Amino acid sequence: MRPPGRSREREQIRTVNHLEREPIFSVITPTFNRVDEIRELLRSLEVQKLDSNDFEVVIVDDGSEDGTRSYLETFARDTSLQLRFLTQDHKGPGAARNLGMSVSRGQIYVFIDSDCLASPEWLYEIRRHFERDPSIDAFGGRDDAHDSFSSLLKAINFSMTSFLFTGGMRGGAKKRLAKFYPRSFNMGLRRGIAEKIGGFGALRHGQDIEFSHRLIRSGARVVYIHEAVVYHKRRTSLKKFFRQVFNWGVARINLSRIDRAMLEPLHFLPALGFWAAVLFTGLALFCPAVRALWLGAAALVLFILLTASVHAGVRSRSLAAGALVPLVTLIQISGYGLGFSMAYVWRVMLGKGEFTGFVKRYYA
Repeated sequence: MRPPGRSREREQIRTVNHLEREPIFSVITPTFNRVDEIRELLRSLEVQKLDSNDFEVVIVDDGSEDGTRSYLETFARDTSLQLRFLTQDHKGPGAARNLGMSVSRGQIYVFIDSDCLASPEWLYEIRRHFERDPSIDAFGGRDDAHDSFSSLLKAINFSMTSFLFTGGMRGGAKKRLAKFYPRSFNMGLRRGIAEKIGGFGALRHGQDIEFSHRLIRSGARVVYIHEAVVYHKRRTSLKKFFRQVFNWGVARINLSRIDRAMLEPLHFLPALGFWAAVLFTGLALFCPAVRALWLGAAALVLFILLTASVHAGVRSRSLAAGALVPLVTLIQISGYGLGFSMAYVWRVMLGKGEFTGFVKRYYA
């Protein structure tokens, strides 16, 4: 992976707004055919509590064909944001973030994904924590669902951030059963640390975890800032969500082949649970004794899902979101478990190369 030094693609860089002074933060976002989401993200950055002169926004387009460039050029004429726009030829989000770092002027690089909205206090809280504790080298923040999100997005957010279903691996939980890795939807680090550890790697999925792993291994002081909130849309249909979690299961095996430390016991649980359910159900069809145990286990699982459904409905103030949680959770566990299992067989048991999962139809 190439460290975030000076870019070799200077001719592709377009400064679309005057930078009044050197900013504290460089907010870097890769995008690909997401002009509607970029529009909403930029609106959320326009209303930050932090002075707009204290941060620049660097949008790196990965070869979009949906009018992203045209929109940004129009947007730049009226906004108070210090906006920069770069393009590259579909090299992936890791390369896009590296390109963004290579031209950024801020003291601290902050990453937010294009399918997120920043809360108004997002950058203010990050600055407050760094100023209060100068020993902080890097951070990861919380992701949540905005009140305006659909019931499905609220259900997905609950399932992805609930301690019950993810063991606290995501940013929202204060207790965790596995190591916390800042994720690219809401993370940042000082410029000097980025230059020390190098840029993002070439993995299509999981490259932010690998980056965070190197960050932690470098000895950098990494903190979790609960007050730095972004609202994460993730996927807008169950089909897209399945593909996403499937690829995350695949990514965990690919990450383990880089460094075994990135595979912890908790990561096996969705796959073990999925195949145990399949085997148990198959045996129950033919064995009355097993059927009785299966009915008991099914009743327990149903109770847990219904309890989670009620909790989600209350927390999100949406009965529809609560009703969707059981289905979303089952898709999350089965999708991740299948991706993890197929990649494990391919890479670990058969000794083959990288398993890629959904690529061409990932967003379809």
